Amino acid sequence: MSALIVTGTDTGIGKTVFSAGLVQALGATYWKPVQSGLEEETDSQIVSRLSGRPALPEGYLLQLPASPHLSAEAEGVEIDPETLPLPEADGVLVAEGAGGLMVPLNRKVLYLDLFARWRAPVILCARTQLGTINHTLLSLKALRDAGCPVVGVAFIGDAEPEVEETICQFGQVAHLGRLPVLGELTSDALAVAFQASIRVDLIKKALA
Repeated sequence: MSALIVTGTDTGIGKTVFSAGLVQALGATYWKPVQSGLEEETDSQIVSRLSGRPALPEGYLLQLPASPHLSAEAEGVEIDPETLPLPEADGVLVAEGAGGLMVPLNRKVLYLDLFARWRAPVILCARTQLGTINHTLLSLKALRDAGCPVVGVAFIGDAEPEVEETICQFGQVAHLGRLPVLGELTSDALAVAFQASIRVDLIKKALA
């Protein structure tokens, strides 16, 4: 089994849609270790709907739409990282974190700590809006300090060539492409946009 981790510089930047496009492009299986918030579609349901690919059961399903540690505490639960090894899957597994790297799983462990345990290649999703240079470079530094192998940065949003180039230059990281915000978010539209915009060839090399 090969595995990829998809994480982001923040919450709500589009990494679940990116994950759906990636799962579809690779014919992969999706896994969300912790889902916080069950009022709407879960990330697993979104990815399966958009990609047509299977999603493994979440390690933890929590009602409150908040940081995983707060959602767990609201239900009298503590998330135990020992219960969250990368699961076995046919072919490639795409595991998506929640929010950014420094999101707590419990009062002692961050998502970054979990990624460091897994040692799988990481794709960092970053929005192209103002502030992204700082957030993205800090996230890249955190990943490298933790010993996580970085595949590259995938940008999401309107084109900002100078900003994107600056991040890749200072971060010494591969530019994996830019996924635009889609007016009509369907499986077909995502597949077309992903194929046209994202360097799947570079991502596949990280799995070789």
